[in-house]
Amino acid sequence: MSVSYVTIGNILEEMGYSLQQNRKYTESGNAGPDRDAQFQYINNKAKEFMNNKNPVISVDAKKKELIGSYKNPGKEYAPKGNPAKVNDHDFEGPCGKACPYGIYDLNFNEGFVNVGLSADTAEFAVNSIREWWRTMGVEKYPEATCLYITADGGGSNGRRNKLWKTSLQSFANETGLNIHVSHFPPGTSKWNKIEHRMFAFISKNWRGRPLETVEIIINLISATTTSSGLKVACKLDEKVYEKGKVVSNEELSGINITMDDWHGEWNYIIAPTNQ
Repeated sequence: MSVSYVTIGNILEEMGYSLQQNRKYTESGNAGPDRDAQFQYINNKAKEFMNNKNPVISVDAKKKELIGSYKNPGKEYAPKGNPAKVNDHDFEGPCGKACPYGIYDLNFNEGFVNVGLSADTAEFAVNSIREWWRTMGVEKYPEATCLYITADGGGSNGRRNKLWKTSLQSFANETGLNIHVSHFPPGTSKWNKIEHRMFAFISKNWRGRPLETVEIIINLISATTTSSGLKVACKLDEKVYEKGKVVSNEELSGINITMDDWHGEWNYIIAPTNQ
């Protein structure tokens, strides 16, 4: 006896089955004995800063996006039989790629995205934080003396990135802020709050839409909202950032950095050099 796939699907649904995508859940690699303790450290420190009305931000670079008529994952409503037509190959075109670097403010449930057209470097990362402070942070926290940054352990804001630290030193000197930094342990970037409180909704907002121009990217990011009241500001960064920039030992020794007693490689404070 033959049975159609429709009948089989109906039977599976009656048994409680449904079509589901894979979910990243099973952890790979060595989690490390102090992983959970570092989460607790970050949580406690963030609460302390927020209770004292000091800024706490989660930062990260979103995946680079091709600018042009390229396929964007997801589905969007369109007249039946008339989908958006895009290039059949994802070769980088003359418009290049957009690199969105995000800052998520835990106190106010607000985000800021700096869309770069150059390399994703530590200077770009810190300049994105600088732009957030100039356009949003300084108005929200006029009396702040310190800033708490939570970031992944690798990439442009990585814990081993010397340029990240020297760039933060320049930012601290400019603002007079004591910059407190905590990095998430290796392999735990999915717990970075910006991922599921902001980036996930940006991706949802532009699903199925070709990102044909920088203006479209900025408008779609700026239009991202949630039922919990998330607001996102966005701007274009046309600066050119040099890749592979070397930090000298002299520059490194000039950083006014204090390593925490608890995993100083993950947790540290960069203060203005006049302190």
